[in-house]
Amino acid sequence: MKMRITPVRLLLLGLGMIALSQCSIPRPTSETGSDRPYSRPSNSEMRLRQDIVAYAKKFEGTKYKYAGKIPKTGFDCSGFTSYVMDRYDIDLSASSSLQENQGRKIDPGSVKTGDLIFYRRSPGGRVFHVSLVVDNDREGIKVIHATSRGVVIDNISTSSYWKPKISTARDVISG
Repeated sequence: MKMRITPVRLLLLGLGMIALSQCSIPRPTSETGSDRPYSRPSNSEMRLRQDIVAYAKKFEGTKYKYAGKIPKTGFDCSGFTSYVMDRYDIDLSASSSLQENQGRKIDPGSVKTGDLIFYRRSPGGRVFHVSLVVDNDREGIKVIHATSRGVVIDNISTSSYWKPKISTARDVISG
């Protein structure tokens, strides 16, 4: 039996080939220029990442407190990220400088929902802040973090304060 190639079948075949070609896109993942494959998260991992961010957003407006680790009294940046991740059994250290060594190092420009971004005041300086990626799209990288303004969402790609301080990023969910 011959199979007729209809325009719809041809379109579906083309879409299937495009989908297969998008499974692994090589991108640089560190400042050293090493190339490791960037793989798309599975559906279950993407749901987990979205759930983590949705949970983090529940604390938007919570006040800032130095060394704060719970919503009742307030959060500092690393207290916030460790509190949120703990809900999903992802164990993070209590300080941003220690969190920077957890998970898998990734290129800050390739972050996905749920990844962590770390900041330094100068290239050789110590880590002083961590944020959780909400989204990375054409408009820029949006993060949720505990700042002196409390827990807020910022577009760090358009921020004259945060953008020059972006240093490293980590995937603590799949890495």
